[in-house]
Amino acid sequence: MNTVETPDLVIAQEHEHRSRLLQAMAKVTADKGLSLTTIADIVREAGVSKRTFYEHFESKEACFLALFRAASGSALRTLREAVKPDRPWQTQIEHALQAYFEHLSAGPGLMRVLFVDIHHLGLDGMRVRREVMQELADFMVSTVNHTGSLQGVEAFRTLTPVMALAAVGGINELVLREIEQGRAAELKKLAPCAGEIVRVLTHADLNGL
Repeated sequence: MNTVETPDLVIAQEHEHRSRLLQAMAKVTADKGLSLTTIADIVREAGVSKRTFYEHFESKEACFLALFRAASGSALRTLREAVKPDRPWQTQIEHALQAYFEHLSAGPGLMRVLFVDIHHLGLDGMRVRREVMQELADFMVSTVNHTGSLQGVEAFRTLTPVMALAAVGGINELVLREIEQGRAAELKKLAPCAGEIVRVLTHADLNGL
């Protein structure tokens, strides 16, 4: 299996031990998958005791969810920092998505386990996954609508929160498909298609439904 090529995908700004545990979780799960990973594996990789682990996390699942949040937060920061406010929103979105996918593809082993194994954690996994998806949808709404208002774009071209979430869902499925087909390192190729999804949904007309 692929290992974690870029540990900086996970940015933990808290206690050193917590950061080491998240880094260890990232490496071990990328190598073995969540189901085969044990707390003993994590603490061995982190160089801490089990007692230290339980001071920060109640279970390996809780540690994995914290890792998912940290890795997603890092990717979302990359997305936001890639925005070029002086450009049309269509260009901004595609450029930002390109940076986002490049960030994800830098650690294909980690992305595979995060995007796939999160579905195995029941309601807790679903809640955290939806939080991250909502953040991405909010970014799209803000970028498209703010730029549109500056450029005098007509109302029908704005992106509604519902359509933004639909776009995120579609993009997420594209990412999963690439991961399942062993192309996690090539996610940046999705940027044009993902940008097209957003552009199409700004024209969605729900009147009369």
